[in-house]
Amino acid sequence: MKKIYPVLILLIILGVAGCKLGPDFVKPEYQSPEAFRFDPVTTDTVVNLKWWELFNDPVLDTMIKIALEENKDVMIAAANIEAARANVGYTKADTWPALNVAAGVSRGNYAGMKFDNATNNFYAFPELVWEIDFWGKYRRSTEAARAELLASQYGMRTVQMSLITAVASTYFQLLDYRTKLEISESTLASRDSGLMIIQARYDYGIIPEIDLNQSQVQRAISAAAVPTYKRLIAFTESALSILLGRDPDSILIGVDLYDQELPPEIPTGLPSQLLERRPDILQTQEMYHAQNARIGVAEAMRWPSITLTGLLGVASNDLTTLTSGGLAWSVGGSLFGPLFQFGKNKRRKEIEIYKTEAALLTYESTVLQAFKEVEDALISIQTYQEELLAQEERSRAAMNAEYLSQQRYDKGQTSYLEVLESQRQSFDAQLNYSQNRRDLLNAHVMLYKALGGGWLSPEEEQAAIEAQRQAEEEKLK
Repeated sequence: MKKIYPVLILLIILGVAGCKLGPDFVKPEYQSPEAFRFDPVTTDTVVNLKWWELFNDPVLDTMIKIALEENKDVMIAAANIEAARANVGYTKADTWPALNVAAGVSRGNYAGMKFDNATNNFYAFPELVWEIDFWGKYRRSTEAARAELLASQYGMRTVQMSLITAVASTYFQLLDYRTKLEISESTLASRDSGLMIIQARYDYGIIPEIDLNQSQVQRAISAAAVPTYKRLIAFTESALSILLGRDPDSILIGVDLYDQELPPEIPTGLPSQLLERRPDILQTQEMYHAQNARIGVAEAMRWPSITLTGLLGVASNDLTTLTSGGLAWSVGGSLFGPLFQFGKNKRRKEIEIYKTEAALLTYESTVLQAFKEVEDALISIQTYQEELLAQEERSRAAMNAEYLSQQRYDKGQTSYLEVLESQRQSFDAQLNYSQNRRDLLNAHVMLYKALGGGWLSPEEEQAAIEAQRQAEEEKLK
């Protein structure tokens, strides 16, 4: 036993201080543009705020809070985090000895060789088995598991941000459909009144039948729009209910579409900050980290593994003497390594290398998509604002033209064709203005999502404030 101790100590030291095969992780570098193309004023301000509160709609705030707590996708993401955390402990356990217990009984005339008489055999002992992690196989596996844990945490944040965006966008869509329903119902009521007048004039032979038919067509158009928007409202309410983690139901609204406040100008920050803010970028970065570690696992499997075993227990041919016959013990070590497997181990490493290249390309693709989303949102806000001004002027002019055309027709100064065209343009202009306002609100929502901003909890908010305070103190020093 005394001769064995130095060997055990040496192997333990080698296991703890052994090398880790495979490349160490290096954070990928990406040359981001110096400024966003459609950002009028580039600042270094990080967008960290509960941006949805800028719309000043208490109903929207409440729905987002409910969604973050009860949405099923968020719950799934939270469960995935716990699974990833458990996997870290599960993987790390391989770096330490495993202690097992064994007990058994047998009878026969063979135990390595044949005997003349049958004998009994009783044994019970704990067994220690330890594969020395000399090449870093298990340490690389643990490194990959930790990176996957971080990736799952960033993944949950990605789900949360997508959920907030979906709730806000769907809510604004609901407001748009309700506004369009009101426009359609108001237009229908007006055309009902107009049709009654046209019908009376036709009955008295004042106007031709074609004027009556054209009035009926315009009334039918607005009548068909009413059930269309009722259906779309129901669909949207169901979609919003699912986002809230609840059964489809009606949704109470807060501020009307036209009364929704447009957020102030958004400081986008430097493009390089996007790499540290977007959770999907950080998620793919950690997935790349995990895959990079698996190269080391594959490379370590090409080399021999060293395993220590030891047992200490009791064994006897007679059950009555099992505990009085003295201890039985055994200590040993084994080395097992691949010799020739037709290139299988080499190919295993190559597979992980190519998967790592794919993971890096996925990261770069995610970064490119992030920049695109910011640029798209910026140009959308800029152009929708310009479009909204034009649509507002168009709607105001079209509604006035409808009124004037009706007055001119009643006085016999124009044909009914002019009235019909004015009615059509007025109806379309009002619907387009409503949709344009919704699009502008959603463009702000998409920009906040694209920038990766938003505190999701008081703890996160406080941590961000503290980090900002420390950064300012460092500048003063």
